[in-house]
Amino acid sequence: MAVRRFKATKDNTITNAFKDGLTTRGTGSNMGAADIVEVFSIYGQASTASSELSRALVEFDTTAVAAARTAGTIPASGSVDFYLRMYDAEHVESTPRDFTLAIAAISQSWNEGTGLDTVNYTDLGESNWIKTNSTTNWTVGGGDFLTGSGDSLMFTSKAFDAGTEDLSVNVTSIVEEWLGSNDRQNYGFGILLTSSQEEATQSYYTKKFFARGSEYFHR
Repeated sequence: MAVRRFKATKDNTITNAFKDGLTTRGTGSNMGAADIVEVFSIYGQASTASSELSRALVEFDTTAVAAARTAGTIPASGSVDFYLRMYDAEHVESTPRDFTLAIAAISQSWNEGTGLDTVNYTDLGESNWIKTNSTTNWTVGGGDFLTGSGDSLMFTSKAFDAGTEDLSVNVTSIVEEWLGSNDRQNYGFGILLTSSQEEATQSYYTKKFFARGSEYFHR
């Protein structure tokens, strides 16, 4: 079975986590040029019920996929599967176990940005937790995703047992919607904890994947 790889064209991490001192949130921070993307939930760090979240955004050029299909180098719809593949980035911080990541189509365009700071959130810019770009806000802070009752083809999920696994999830239905004539625009994938885990009274800290800016090219 032949495999064709399409690389991401942009990615970013957006967060509402607190900066040092636990008084100011990093909602305006941008991490679009960092070498990792990060997903987490932190419960009760700043107060007894505080919540801090981080989500990853990643986009691929589906015009390149469509061109490959037209050229006959990938099969027609129904004869091919598309997988989102992201590689675990080892780190010295805690890694959660027994969690599930939601993978949902993003419903607005967004800028990647040039920020690097994934620790202190000092690099400001867009996209971030509040803004998609310099002039446009997300409808809902933290990103707009197609997860409604009429969008069942536009999201999926992946369970992690040990927590250190790579992400490999079938996203065929989402990609075919982007490639089809259903007026679905490709704005990429959001990778985030499920709503029940983001709202849980426990922490899931922290899952990291290599970003497209990583020096480890094959990861």
